[in-house]
Amino acid sequence: MPATVGSAARSRYTALTEQWLAEDLDAWTARVVRRHFDPETGSPYWLARAADLPFDPRDITRYDELTSFGPFPLDVLREADPTGLVPRTVPRPLAGRIWESGGTTGSPCRVFYTPEMILHRGVWRRWSFVTEGFEPERRWLHATPTGPHLIGNGAWEISELYASLVYGIDMDPRWVKRLIRAGRLKDAADYTDHLLEQISTVLATQPVDYLNTTPALFAALSRRHRDLAGRLAGVRLSGTQLSGDMYREFVAVLGGGPCGVSYGNTFGNAASLPAERDGDLLPYVPNYPQVTMAVVDKADWRRTVGYGEGGQVRLTVLHDDLFLPNVLERDQAVRYDTGDGWPCDGVANVRPLQIAQSAPEGLY
Repeated sequence: MPATVGSAARSRYTALTEQWLAEDLDAWTARVVRRHFDPETGSPYWLARAADLPFDPRDITRYDELTSFGPFPLDVLREADPTGLVPRTVPRPLAGRIWESGGTTGSPCRVFYTPEMILHRGVWRRWSFVTEGFEPERRWLHATPTGPHLIGNGAWEISELYASLVYGIDMDPRWVKRLIRAGRLKDAADYTDHLLEQISTVLATQPVDYLNTTPALFAALSRRHRDLAGRLAGVRLSGTQLSGDMYREFVAVLGGGPCGVSYGNTFGNAASLPAERDGDLLPYVPNYPQVTMAVVDKADWRRTVGYGEGGQVRLTVLHDDLFLPNVLERDQAVRYDTGDGWPCDGVANVRPLQIAQSAPEGLY
C-alpha cells in the first residue's frame, strides 16, 4: 500500500468507514457466524466446538443471541494454535503475523491477523487521527510496546496510512510487570528512566511533531521534561491509566494541541470521541461492526447495565476471519449512549477492573 494521503486514498478510507457504519449488526452477525461454522470452509476450532453446543450456530440471526455461546475461554488463545480460529476459506498455508497480549493476568493470548483485519484496524486508527485533529505528513515518535504486541504495528499505520515519518524506541511491558510482581519497584523505576531517556533524546535532537505513548509514560515525561513535552504539537495515548485530572494536565501541557486517546487490546479496539465535562467523561466507540463492546453487571455477565452505569467490559469480535464472542475483559467502564452518532454502544472512563501486584498494569 503506498504511503499517500492523496484524494484517491482518502476517498477509499472514508468509503470503508462509511460502509462499515452502515452495516446492520444482526445481519453482519449471522453472516460471520455462518462463515465460521460452514462445515466445509469454517474455522477448525469452531467446527470442533459445534458438536458440544446445545444449538446450531447457523440458526443465529441476531447479535443478542451470541450470549448463547457463553464467555469465550481465553485459555484457548493461550494454548491452542491461533490459526485454528481462521476459517479454511482463507487460503492455506497462512502467512502473516501472530500477535500477543501483554500477559497481565497469565500467559499471553495469541491471535492471527489476516491482511483484511490489519487494514480494518489501520483504517479506524486513521479515522481517529483525522477526527482528533492530527495532521498528515508529520513526524511521530512511537513510544509503545513493539515485538509481539499489536500496538507496535501502529508505526506502520502512521507511516503508510498517514504518510508520516516515524521514530521508535524499545519498550517491553512484560518486564515492567514482572518487576512489579516481584516487588522490585526500584528496578521498575530504573526501567522507566531508561524509556524516558530514549524518548527525551529523540525529542531533544529531532523535529518530532507528535508522540504516541501511554498515559503513564507521558505523565512521567511531562514531570521530568516539561519543556520537551510542551514543544509537541500533540500526543496520542493508549492505555487504561487515564483520569480526568491527567487528561486536563496533558491538555495544559500541550497548549491546545490534540490529545487523542484510544482503548483496546490484541482482540479489538475503540476510538475516542471528544472529551466531555472538561475531561471527566472520556468516551470511546468500538471499531464497528467487527468489534463491539458492552458494559455488563460484574456479577452477571449477561446483563447489560443502564446508560451512565459502571460495570465490566464485554468484548465481541466479529471479523470475517476471527470470531470471539463474549470476551470478559479485565477492565471496567461506564456504558455510554452514542445516540444517533454510532450504531452501537460506547464505553467511557475505562480503567482496570482490579489492580493488584499479581496483575499489575505497569506502564499502561
